[in-house]
Amino acid sequence: MPKTVQHFLFYLFVLCTSNALLAQDSNITPTLLSQYKNNSDEFLGYDSFGYSYQIKNNVFSKTKGIELFEYKNVSLGKITKVDLQNPLKIVLFYEDFNSVILLDNQLNKMTEINFSQSATPIVADAIGMSTQNQLWIYNTLNQQIGLFDYLKNEYKTVSIPLTETIKSYQTDFNTFNWIDKNNNWFSCDIFGKITSNGKIPDFDKIELISSSQYIFSKDNILHFKGFNKSNSDVISEIKILEKTFDNFYYKDQILSIFTATDISNYKIVTP
Repeated sequence: MPKTVQHFLFYLFVLCTSNALLAQDSNITPTLLSQYKNNSDEFLGYDSFGYSYQIKNNVFSKTKGIELFEYKNVSLGKITKVDLQNPLKIVLFYEDFNSVILLDNQLNKMTEINFSQSATPIVADAIGMSTQNQLWIYNTLNQQIGLFDYLKNEYKTVSIPLTETIKSYQTDFNTFNWIDKNNNWFSCDIFGKITSNGKIPDFDKIELISSSQYIFSKDNILHFKGFNKSNSDVISEIKILEKTFDNFYYKDQILSIFTATDISNYKIVTP
């Protein structure tokens, strides 16, 4: 066989092998840890103490083993958003009534806030727990992000007006993250500094992990966006057992998949 043909075949072999390795590397196969029946309408996640949180018939509950705590407030309508960052101070947002309820760790009501009664006009479209007795708020009246001190009943605007509609948002104590209708990802810190974090692929649901990592679903397929061992930007498919699912939740390398009948918990190791 001529050397040129041998070189070509060797190059082709190396190329195919490299592509096969890349294809394997592009998928993440998590390990199934547990699975149990689901009887809630919406699974919300776990806290560091091992309690799970869910909503059924608009009743918010917290369970672990035989322990059960519940909270319901029929006068405020449907629960729009739940913030579990601080399990000792849980935030329930009732958007239809422009109100927030703060609960203690046994789901007793600590504070009720009606933003319609605030000295500063507020119509909240997004809510999250922040630092120093404050709540993140996106105020649709001025299209700006602000902080509300629920002990002093004081509100201050921190951001400039947003130019596009919020498609999805996620908060932590120091940052308000949002993705606009064009899938552009931005973050705002407590001092009002806004940072652009790039463009997100089209998604049905998304969980932000860090300023450069996230998990998102599209058409019942889960993906992880992050970096590989070569520090290159990659999007990997997460190969779960479920063919369809209603929701997912990620925390501390545990991925929970929520279907109409079951909740599955996976251990996931990201690149």
